Amino acid sequence: MNETDRNLEPHVAEALEPGEQVRTQARSTDAVLAVTDRRLVVASPHRIALAVPINGLRRIQFDIERHRPATLVIVPEHATFEAQVLSIPPEHYAAAAEALVTIGHALAPLETADDARS
Repeated sequence: MNETDRNLEPHVAEALEPGEQVRTQARSTDAVLAVTDRRLVVASPHRIALAVPINGLRRIQFDIERHRPATLVIVPEHATFEAQVLSIPPEHYAAAAEALVTIGHALAPLETADDARS
């Protein structure tokens, strides 16, 4: 078990597949967003709300408003997966931003490959 494993929320740890490693995680008011080496996971204490490969994401939107928690919207490519709307408190913005950067970097090579085929 490495340092990252010790810091995992229990409901995220339960969602991981054998050998899957968490790159980063961020807390929302009701759940935890985890970006692994394989996928994006949204886990609450009661259920796994979303577990989809990074290339299965259609859109991510992060809105910050004055005097409110930020809103993070995650829309999977396929409608069989439910879109997620998470409220991110200001004290968790940095972790959410790190998760967004990790996702963006994972998607960038996919976009480049798709653009090259056009």
